[in-house]
Amino acid sequence: MKFRKNFNNNAALVSDKSGVDWVVIGNGIGFGKKPGDAIDEEKITRRFVAVEKNIKMIDNIKDIDQRTLSLTSIVTDLVSKRLQVKFSDYQYMVLADHIDFMLKRTDERFELGPDTLSWEMNKLFPKEYGVAKDALKLIEQKTNLAFPQSEAVYLTYHFINAGSSQTKLQDTVKITKLIRGVVEIIEYQYGMQLDTESFNFSRFMTHLRLFMVRHLYPIGDEDTGSELDHSLLELMKVKYNKAYETVLKIGTYLSNQAGWKLQPDDEVYLTLHVWRVTHRQSNKQAKNSGQGPINN
Repeated sequence: MKFRKNFNNNAALVSDKSGVDWVVIGNGIGFGKKPGDAIDEEKITRRFVAVEKNIKMIDNIKDIDQRTLSLTSIVTDLVSKRLQVKFSDYQYMVLADHIDFMLKRTDERFELGPDTLSWEMNKLFPKEYGVAKDALKLIEQKTNLAFPQSEAVYLTYHFINAGSSQTKLQDTVKITKLIRGVVEIIEYQYGMQLDTESFNFSRFMTHLRLFMVRHLYPIGDEDTGSELDHSLLELMKVKYNKAYETVLKIGTYLSNQAGWKLQPDDEVYLTLHVWRVTHRQSNKQAKNSGQGPINN
């Protein structure tokens, strides 16, 4: 690869043998280089195709130092292995910007207030939150700095976001708040505390998040649910009456909080999943207590 220009000592614009331009990141990758000089490719820790949006992104955060870039690469490697997700170029640079700000806040002894969403992260996304806490420990080891545990919450948002190529970070925050409200409605209606450590709950979170992503990013015209066999919805009302009544309350909540109107197919989808997560937990508890299975 041939050097073209510097963004800073740790980010440069280069060209490969095919004439494709790349933005590359690495410690001192462009230091002392002149146009046409070969670069040390072993120093590259991240590379992006040099489309306009990536160049603007690098230019916006050109003051990020190598310590931050190195930590970002270490963290993304950890997260990718643990959560089987891949950070897009944009997600990588947003995370780098966050880690850089996190380091500066700690260096200056400035801490953001206690995060009101720590409950959501720990309960709704335990896997991502657990990886975030491990990533925070790793950063502490590499920097010899002590960070407040609230930083794990902010990292969790980035890791959840990396699991979807569609959602934006602010939408992940919105979805998390809405999910908390939905879970609270279900727990209140059923008089139970959902087992957040169970596989059933984890699957429920996945389905609920996909449902909300579809509403945030509708494809084409909004589905009115007109193609749904209405006898199916009527069956849901009778067979899973309690779950359906719970979904109606969820619909009111989502309408008030997000302006979403549940369509008949939404109601069927949510009714089935609400019934599933509550029914399986109830049966498990009954089995453990020596009672028979619960049918409704």
